[in-house]
Amino acid sequence: MPTHTDSPSRGYVLALGDANMDITGTPSVQMRPCAAHPGAIRAKRGGCARNAAENLARLGCDSRLLSVFGDDANGRALLQATAAAGVDLAASLVLPATPSSTSLIVYDAEGELFCSVGDIGIVGQLTPERLHAQAALIRGAELIVANTVLSVDALSWLFNHCGDRPLFIDTVDGFLAPRILPWLACVDTLKPNRAEASQLSGLPFGSREHAAPIADWFHHAGVRRVVLSLGQYGLYYSDGDLAGWLPPLPVDVVNVSGAGDALMAGLAYGRLEGMAFADSVRFGLGCAALTLGGEDNNHPALSPSAVRLLLQRAATPRTGAPGA
Repeated sequence: MPTHTDSPSRGYVLALGDANMDITGTPSVQMRPCAAHPGAIRAKRGGCARNAAENLARLGCDSRLLSVFGDDANGRALLQATAAAGVDLAASLVLPATPSSTSLIVYDAEGELFCSVGDIGIVGQLTPERLHAQAALIRGAELIVANTVLSVDALSWLFNHCGDRPLFIDTVDGFLAPRILPWLACVDTLKPNRAEASQLSGLPFGSREHAAPIADWFHHAGVRRVVLSLGQYGLYYSDGDLAGWLPPLPVDVVNVSGAGDALMAGLAYGRLEGMAFADSVRFGLGCAALTLGGEDNNHPALSPSAVRLLLQRAATPRTGAPGA
């Protein structure tokens, strides 16, 4: 179990949603339709909620996960690795005769997502009835991290019964993002990418100039804080009063999966620590950058001190560089 000397303070954070085994394929040649491609295949622990929970535990938080696992090899591997990272799994369920959530993810030769297929039916077993059985855990959390992999009924229950707990929501992908539309006024912090933000708002998002109007649309819908994740273009953040851009940090990208979940964990950590919003966004960006530099969806060296060191190095001008 990770130990940190700079752990955050009070309360626990609850991640609610999917726990997934990712089977990834990365070709060593350019992708062609209807063709076999040499490359590398790996199994990685994943799931947006599970990734966030592991990252929060590695950041030193009291991190708890409410999810569902199959009683199979993938489920047991996920449970073991998640518990070893320091996540409290007491509320999670192991369901017999139900396959664990699994995704088949194919990247192109540049390491960008080419396509994916998800067998995530088990997440539908997080029913309102099962959430109700954990109502005390949910209402007692300092902060809740969830996403749109949850069913419409589960999201409805969560938003109606979480009390005044701050809800941090990841829209996950364009197919699932619309599930959140009826509940935007209940969201404390929303983290969509460019395509998801455009789909939800109905506004174009083809350039940097479109970021502010889209953020304003979300604020008018009731979202308190918006962090628009724009990949290679960085982040746009807004709380209605303060807005700004953060460029991506310089990093040798090894793996693009998991960076968004690390960003979400960093945002939640910043809120728990009482950081100013802009500082929490910058901290989250550091978590994402560190994760991009590792092979897995969670970086094993993630910690507050590691993120701060990365941010400090990125902010320090290189001596001897041209124009320095």
